[in-house]
Amino acid sequence: MPKTGVIISIEKKPLVNDLYTADPSAHVFNGKIYIYPSHDEDIDVESNDNGDQYDMKDYHVYEMKDTETYPRDCGCVFTLKDVKWASKQLWAPDCAEKDGKYYFYFPARDKTGMFRVGLAVGDKPEGPFTPEDDYIQGTYSIDPCCFQDTDNKYYLTMGGLWGGQLDQYRNNKWSADNKEPQGKEPACTPKIALLKDNMKELAEELRDLVIVDEKGQPLTGGDDVRRYFEDPWLFKKGDTYYFTYSTGTSHLLCYATSKNVYGPYTYGGCILSPVLGWTTHHSILEFNGKWYLFYHDCERSNGINQKRNVKFRELTFKPDGKIQTMDGFDR
Repeated sequence: MPKTGVIISIEKKPLVNDLYTADPSAHVFNGKIYIYPSHDEDIDVESNDNGDQYDMKDYHVYEMKDTETYPRDCGCVFTLKDVKWASKQLWAPDCAEKDGKYYFYFPARDKTGMFRVGLAVGDKPEGPFTPEDDYIQGTYSIDPCCFQDTDNKYYLTMGGLWGGQLDQYRNNKWSADNKEPQGKEPACTPKIALLKDNMKELAEELRDLVIVDEKGQPLTGGDDVRRYFEDPWLFKKGDTYYFTYSTGTSHLLCYATSKNVYGPYTYGGCILSPVLGWTTHHSILEFNGKWYLFYHDCERSNGINQKRNVKFRELTFKPDGKIQTMDGFDR
């Protein structure tokens, strides 16, 4: 037992130990940190590239009063049965606040098996949330992230390959004939669109959010240590937009920067090296003058891909704005 008065850090430790949690979107609301994760089912199934092993059926919200205290489970905020348009797989969500209302964005497969982005609305950051009757028209794929800019405009980003179906779209049109770009073909791009003032509709068609190399050339499909795969996150530090994401098959969290919210974004480097488990998913926030990375790995399940646990750790920016790379296995 630790001596009285000794503070045991909870950084890099599983934050939730009674459920499996993943894909944490973390935000500061009302002076507290709220974590919006997906909820992995405690099931034993074979993994596949379609992601059938990630069969989530509800969402919980977690509240942290500070970075020294384990979060409080605010309970289940809604279930798959509450979503009229969805058939299965409540994957990685996000939440935003506007005018005292909280907007919970989430992906799920519709009745035809296609991923869409839905919305549930609540009066408190901890929920409960009431899902809208239909998904947001014009959306597709997975991993929605809602970004509030300093001018109080809100943008929705999204997109994930393979099971997330992003690689099957071109110019916002789906075709089973579309395949993941290979070799020197331009990589698939995440999508971004301005939201209408009601937070419930896109104000424009989804645009490509292009990530380029140091020469200004779009990253290629064969560049799997830099190109986008899934897990978009967008934040602003000073006058610089940071777009952060997972490379999927190479299991890295990376970032790119721009002076324009729509991009193009120039690749900046790796934030986090591979963690235990196949997927890596994250969010970044500032709290009490420090920056933090929320992420997941599979420590609690000893590496079972669909049984993950949310963690966090402090994030360091160098004087030139670059992000210090961290070791995913550093616990």
